[in-house]
Amino acid sequence: MSKRVAIIGTRGYPSYYGGFETAVRHIAPHLADEGWDVTVYGRPGQERADDPSLDVRITRRTTRGTESKSLSTLTYGLTAVLDTIRRRPDVALVMNCANGYWLPLLKLAGIPTVVNVDGIEWERAKWGRLAKAVFKTGARFTARFADRLVFDADAIGDHWRREFRRSGVMIPYGGTEAGNRAALPLHAEDAHLSRRSYALVVARFVPENTVPEFLVAAERIAERHPVVIVGSTGYGGELDERAAALAASNENVHWLGHVSDDARLFALWQHAGAYFHGHSVGGTNPALVQAMHCGAPTVARDTVYNREVLAGTGTRFVQPTPGDIADVVLALLSDPERQQELRAAVIERARTSYTWAGVCRDYERTIAATAGLVRESTTTDSERVAA
Repeated sequence: MSKRVAIIGTRGYPSYYGGFETAVRHIAPHLADEGWDVTVYGRPGQERADDPSLDVRITRRTTRGTESKSLSTLTYGLTAVLDTIRRRPDVALVMNCANGYWLPLLKLAGIPTVVNVDGIEWERAKWGRLAKAVFKTGARFTARFADRLVFDADAIGDHWRREFRRSGVMIPYGGTEAGNRAALPLHAEDAHLSRRSYALVVARFVPENTVPEFLVAAERIAERHPVVIVGSTGYGGELDERAAALAASNENVHWLGHVSDDARLFALWQHAGAYFHGHSVGGTNPALVQAMHCGAPTVARDTVYNREVLAGTGTRFVQPTPGDIADVVLALLSDPERQQELRAAVIERARTSYTWAGVCRDYERTIAATAGLVRESTTTDSERVAA
């Protein structure tokens, strides 16, 4: 019997833009392995046709939309939903609750939906008042019209139960095991960095990722150790300018911008003496999970999400101030024995709780249950909580 699923809400397949795209690169081939006919919707120019990881069993469809910071998700989501309705799959996997506006259309068409709600976008500082209202309303539509919800962290699920009276299944992000610290050599452009002696941050340049505070802390850290900064806003602006100025004025600070080469990024995590993770909004962060698989000795901003992911590793959690960040990062950089303890602990945590094999298995079970192809008991109930 043919089983057909449409995946809506990412930039395409295969794409390396963010967490959703990374997840779909793993989930789509797994679904095909399990006998699903998989269609992934995307945007023009985002797919890599020459990617060696491309699975030819995956159907890729590109629809139209408006390329802008505030309208992309909504417009591409709408055109993908309309095309999905024409093709009538058994179930749709929808990424991002901003696409909740279009769930009534899928429901009217009789197409059941699994929605990964993402983080709590309406709390992100990068969005203005109107954008926050759009995300919050999209979440309300999602709570009302989605057949099943997926949360990437228990803390996100708790929030949705409190605010929207919906429960769901928790499926986190996975990571790629990267072997031991000597497995990947540093990229030629990074060869000047001394093993385990540098501080590293990997983040999109938005305020809620503690980037402004880290840039200040970096000046003090760089007095004694190299500092490597990976990331950008993607749109230019003040934070990019600050990172560029800091790197230009201090030979111990290296701003690499966005790094799309996984091998280079994995090596940077593997060889770092201290990795600062400053994300404050969202659930299980894909970059943090991958850093853990790479054995990066981690210092993290103190949030309920970071504590959930790093539970039992002995990680130090810091307040979002330049002084606290610099103090803890410098202490870790001067303690090789502590670095090794953290390395072993985060690898073990990642291997037991955050693997792509487990993530893909749970998605397939949830999708199949929502489509009515397996017994409901195979996945967590996501019906609306009684008032």
